[in-house]
Amino acid sequence: MRLTVFGATGMVGRRIVAQALAGGDEVIAFGRNVESLIDKDNRSDQLTAFKGYVFSESDVLQAIEGSDAVVSALGGAIDGTDRSRSLGIKNIIRQMELKGLKRIVALGGIGVLNASDDHYLLDTPGYPAALRAVGQEHMLAYLFLQGSSLDWSFVCPPTIVDEEGSRNYITSADYPPQQGGNEVMAGDLADFMLRELKNDQYLHHRIGIASR
Repeated sequence: MRLTVFGATGMVGRRIVAQALAGGDEVIAFGRNVESLIDKDNRSDQLTAFKGYVFSESDVLQAIEGSDAVVSALGGAIDGTDRSRSLGIKNIIRQMELKGLKRIVALGGIGVLNASDDHYLLDTPGYPAALRAVGQEHMLAYLFLQGSSLDWSFVCPPTIVDEEGSRNYITSADYPPQQGGNEVMAGDLADFMLRELKNDQYLHHRIGIASR
């Protein structure tokens, strides 16, 4: 499979790239500082580092040319000043629709999951105030995906820990996992996103995840 990975140099994105390469996929790694990916650990004929800007229509369109699917691990500041998560995914969606490319797995946040059938976690009184701005960015990204013609899955983790993990994690549709903790290892998250890309278990759903 040929994948375009957006946010390829972040904590989760770089693990997605490494795991996809290890699994035999061809990877187009998209980012503003992708030079760091071309090192002895990731060097591969299957890896193309694409230096680009996620708000650029032409950059994104070129990066998805010939790809079978897209993984978005866009990140950035959490204070509401960085719109990469929302406007970046909006541009990715637009270019995918223009190309007729359907499958995307995107990274969001736990606030977009349901607290109840009619309330998001983001809207509950106990949701951390410091995370509301980034939560709103994730919500916009979710709404853009929901309104698209794409075959999307939106992965909504709790706190992400910069560790490889043990591949022992739990997932659930639209709600946080009942038996999970409040963290997920970045390596576990990358593993699940790649599995979901190919298995389509949670098509058109938000996904809660936690490491055990």
